[in-house]
Amino acid sequence: MAQIQGLAVHAAGAELLPYHYDPGDLGPQEVEIAITHCGICHSDLHLISNDWGMSQYPFIPGHEIIGKVSAVGKDVVSLKTGQRVGLGWQSNSCGHCEWCTRGMENLCPHSEGTCVHRNGGYAERVRANARFVIPIPDALESEHAAPLLCAGITVYNPLRNHGVSPASRVGVVGIGGLGHIAIQFARVFGAEVTAFSTSASKEDEARALGAHHFVNTRESKAMKEAAGTQDFILTTANADHDWCTYVQALRPTGTLCFVGVPPSSVTLQAFPLISGLRSVSGSPIGSPSRLREMLDVAARHGVKAQTEIFPMAKANEAIEKVKKSKVRYRAVLAN
Repeated sequence: MAQIQGLAVHAAGAELLPYHYDPGDLGPQEVEIAITHCGICHSDLHLISNDWGMSQYPFIPGHEIIGKVSAVGKDVVSLKTGQRVGLGWQSNSCGHCEWCTRGMENLCPHSEGTCVHRNGGYAERVRANARFVIPIPDALESEHAAPLLCAGITVYNPLRNHGVSPASRVGVVGIGGLGHIAIQFARVFGAEVTAFSTSASKEDEARALGAHHFVNTRESKAMKEAAGTQDFILTTANADHDWCTYVQALRPTGTLCFVGVPPSSVTLQAFPLISGLRSVSGSPIGSPSRLREMLDVAARHGVKAQTEIFPMAKANEAIEKVKKSKVRYRAVLAN
């Protein structure tokens, strides 16, 4: 196989530079994808800067990948050359642990990230285990589907796991790259949706995405009025908030679920949790089967990421715009 060309970061926080590597022989259970689109996720920015202390340089970032199958391993029967597919955060798992055998491969202790200790999607091609390469429904445009492979499944999975239904009252904290997709999915599930945002200017957009209500979290009166109104609150924010007020916004038996990572420790009072049987949880990405389900739901109900397209060669420029929150709502690189 020919060398793979891409854009790699060679040191923590450095800009991307042209890079090529030899992928070796295609494994029997692997597929190779010729990449057409790759989303820029905040996780990529953390890996580039080594914020999580797990990056190994040089590496090619990118894990919201859409493309066409260019080669299949000898044991692969589920995919064929030329098929349009997607690859998200996870590229492999052990396949035999308790979690893999329960269809929860995303919790496998030996999970392999698409661009963690290996090369990802800011490139012309990428490889992964065929189990994690998902066919893309025809109704989804590639540029709008790419962010669903990480941002989309990150918000869809907890909505499903916590049984959100037409009976549910769902709050979404943060109307950004994750939140704007969460509002759409919560509305598709039939829930009554409330958007919580520090930006009053986002109210019209939140309502257009499907929110029934909007709460400006900078207004203490509005937050007080929200007390006891929500069954499930999904916080997508990567900023610190007064989390006690969100617990107070829950109805009895309600759950506050984190998918965004605040920079500081989350501090809560125990009494509101105890008195109202309320809980706090977190949620990662989903399994391959849940990814397939999510893409099907998105295709049938018109859920899509709002995107801004950049040529792959302008990845550094795109990353700077994402860092400065100047993209609404997801940047996508196109080959």
